Amino acid sequence: MASFVAIHRAGNSMLAVTLSKVRLPLLSYPVLLKTLKLSPFPSRALAARCLSTSSAAPNFQRPPPSDPRAFPHDRSPKPGHWPPQNHERPPFNHRLPVDNRPPMDYGRPPVNGPPPPAAPAAAPPPGPIDLMALCREGKVKEAVEFLSQGVRPDPPTFFALVASCSDPKLLEELKKIHEFFIRSPFRADLQINNKLLEMYAKCGSMNDARRVFDGMPDRNMDSWHLMIDGYASNAQGDDGLQMFEQMRRVGVRPDSRTFLVVLAACASAEAVEEGFIHFDSMHKEYGIAPGIEHYIGIIEVLGKSGHLNEAVEFIDKLPFDPPAAIWEALKNLARTQGDVDLEDQVEELLISIDPSKVNPEKIPTPPAKRRPGINMLDGRNKLGEYRLPPKIEKKPVKEQVYVPDTRYVLHDIDQEAKEQALLYHSERLAIAYGLISTPARTPLRIIKNLRICGDCHNAIKIMSKIVGRELIVRDNKRFHHFKDGKCSCGDYW
Repeated sequence: MASFVAIHRAGNSMLAVTLSKVRLPLLSYPVLLKTLKLSPFPSRALAARCLSTSSAAPNFQRPPPSDPRAFPHDRSPKPGHWPPQNHERPPFNHRLPVDNRPPMDYGRPPVNGPPPPAAPAAAPPPGPIDLMALCREGKVKEAVEFLSQGVRPDPPTFFALVASCSDPKLLEELKKIHEFFIRSPFRADLQINNKLLEMYAKCGSMNDARRVFDGMPDRNMDSWHLMIDGYASNAQGDDGLQMFEQMRRVGVRPDSRTFLVVLAACASAEAVEEGFIHFDSMHKEYGIAPGIEHYIGIIEVLGKSGHLNEAVEFIDKLPFDPPAAIWEALKNLARTQGDVDLEDQVEELLISIDPSKVNPEKIPTPPAKRRPGINMLDGRNKLGEYRLPPKIEKKPVKEQVYVPDTRYVLHDIDQEAKEQALLYHSERLAIAYGLISTPARTPLRIIKNLRICGDCHNAIKIMSKIVGRELIVRDNKRFHHFKDGKCSCGDYW
């Protein structure tokens, strides 16, 4: 007990209370306070002593150093010597949880066990290489979707994207690619602009091609050639000839290839006289010697205009022996015009020159049946039919709006069934669906894998005049632009 009193006198009240709990477990707390004469809140007295920074603080008496019971180890600093300061961060002590499980270390793999599975790497954003791969696979629509997601192609990728849209069914994708190209920093690239001209011509949209041509900051000879040839291939030869005149007005000197596309435009427009004028101007004005391909161009101008006999006379007057290429061009023109006799004659002559031109799949033409001559006379919504022997029979016919031409029905059925069969041709059904599913005054584009028949050609001309639209039909031969009751081919279907 004396030791407790000594500790209390030394000012260590809290230690006295702690020791009392250890050495006097049976002594109650109030008795202990009364015995030691302590305050019920010793922490306040202790706090008052801690705030004192002077050795002369009240109620504080340092025990003599000779008393080893008060301070068994004197740790007070000596004058002029400060205790070493440790500014290092103490090591982190991983305390065990209540259930004695080891601490989780998320930065290291577990010691005993397989490593955690690696997180899947994020897919890199698509780039120009991905767009080039899609172009090679023919997936143009997927490539356009990537463009809408923010992919920025480089000039070679733009060129490949445009070149992939040669099919007329991809016209809308070509327009979207053109929009992204206009907003790109490469919009003045000459090669890509020329490729746009070519693809728009192949898709049958010469209006878009003309807008690209007019907006080009720079043009070369290929730009003019692509526009003239595009008009010729779309049965708009007159516009192609106007483009050639514009080319000469701006001072561009034509070359031998220029006259090839000009002759193609003359053949499309059935401009025979103008074709010969340009053919003669090659040597007289520009000093260009015509080649075999230019002579073939003149033959096509004559043949596509229906002057096959004049084409044969032109071949006979050539200053050299006509090669197989010229006879082959004449044979194709005779087949297109339906002159079977001339086709057979030219084919025999062609085989004698080049035996490799034999067509083993050709079916021999049966002899033509002799039919009575029929003449049709139109007048006041009536149609009179005249046969040989001359016996006039007047039959009431339908109004002069659309008369089915049943010659193009090859099935052996009666007349009424033939007229009904003509109504179900695929191009007519496609136009009917387009008229009811598209806005008014918008052009329709029909793509057909076979040649359009003459009856449908006449019917579509009437449709274009009634509905007031431009109907563009692409068969396996050429583009037909029907507008205001006329076709751009000049009825050369």
